[in-house]
Amino acid sequence: MRRPAARAAWLIGALLGLLAPLAALAADAPGRAPALPAFFDDLEKRTFAFFWETANPGNGLVPDRAPGPSPSSIAAVGFALTAYPIGVERGYVTREAARARTLATLRFFAHETNQHGFFYHFIDMQDGQRRDRSEISTVDTALLLAGMLVCGSYFDRADPEEVEIRKLADTIYRRVDWKWAEPRTSGVVMGWRPESGFLHADWVGYNEGMLIYVLALGSPSHPARAHAWKVWTSGYGKDWGTVFGQTHLSFAPLFGHQYSHVWIDFRGIRDAYMRARGFDYFENSRRATYAQQRYAIENPGHWQGYGQNLWGLTACEGPGKNAQASDDTPRRFYGYAARGVGVDYTLDDGTIAPTAAISSLPFAPDIVIPVTLEMRRRLGDALYSTYGFRDSFNLTVRGSAPAPAAAGWFDEHYLGIDQGPILAMLENYRSDFVWRIMRNNEYIRRGLKRAGFQGGWLQNHR
Repeated sequence: MRRPAARAAWLIGALLGLLAPLAALAADAPGRAPALPAFFDDLEKRTFAFFWETANPGNGLVPDRAPGPSPSSIAAVGFALTAYPIGVERGYVTREAARARTLATLRFFAHETNQHGFFYHFIDMQDGQRRDRSEISTVDTALLLAGMLVCGSYFDRADPEEVEIRKLADTIYRRVDWKWAEPRTSGVVMGWRPESGFLHADWVGYNEGMLIYVLALGSPSHPARAHAWKVWTSGYGKDWGTVFGQTHLSFAPLFGHQYSHVWIDFRGIRDAYMRARGFDYFENSRRATYAQQRYAIENPGHWQGYGQNLWGLTACEGPGKNAQASDDTPRRFYGYAARGVGVDYTLDDGTIAPTAAISSLPFAPDIVIPVTLEMRRRLGDALYSTYGFRDSFNLTVRGSAPAPAAAGWFDEHYLGIDQGPILAMLENYRSDFVWRIMRNNEYIRRGLKRAGFQGGWLQNHR
């Protein structure tokens, strides 16, 4: 028989043992993520500043990259619109200031040149004219629309400016003709050019295109065909496989596992394909993240710096074809490229992009937090500066600007489409903020349901 003191200790231990799983569940519950190190506060604030300080305040256009001359990327504008409500909630800017910036942006796009509601990928920062013979882009329009819908849902007060924001966001979304973007039976087309018409490629198979189809199916005015999601998933066969120990739907660059998740909470909801596989798209992205870490640990290309706490391949800028390896070994380096590890291909030249790992924070915080801190500690101000992490670095390449004395190449730019997921996914991890807003958006809910998603918050939503 236990002594009183021992019995009391045993009871306390048993109670703690029973409470431990509950505590773990609470920590994993929406809006209750474990606290992040203080560094992440600085990272989030600096990343927000990229959108706030580089935008043209008169029309809301955001540069594709900064510093230096750059056209605006409409996708970067979509991430900026997503950023502004975050800035309000975090106290970086006032609601009034964010409201004014948002309204300027929506007023501009309400009258911007478009083709059946779709916009050119790159446009001039001042007058909005088409730049670089870019295409009318369905995916970049989708990223822009997602940001608009965030603002349309967030700015919900009776203030006349907020009423106008809601009206404009709704109008711009409703005028997009998704039927026009299905010129063939093989899915939503990737784009259109006035010189040559529709591009030859369609969105079929697993990648960031999930967002396109949810928005296309959710439209109350010009929705995509009812079977559009089935067409989209019909291309999954080539994407399924095991990559560095993780069996999942593969897409080599990590941005394909992140972009749609910026706005849509895929936790616990499944379409027919994922119901058959037994897990959801959130878990799929978690597996893709772990596969990349394992790839870096094994480091088959023998790149400098790769390891457990230094990894992350995605579409990003690179040192370019004229770069030289620091040890003079013949190597092939790329400029901007979609680096990654997948079933169908691997493209790696030693270039790591901070956004690849950090934007996977909600999926795998146990491995993302350490790599984020390691990049800051190890690479210092050569990588981390005014607007947070620069776009990319390569430690195999001979040293160059902006830190000639440092080992390796460091990009001088920040890219809007890489900054945006860092900010939004950091906030989603902390508070479910963007996810909460979009769970209440009728168009997102309709799109998911028409695609056949069931369960979780979607089933329980009133």
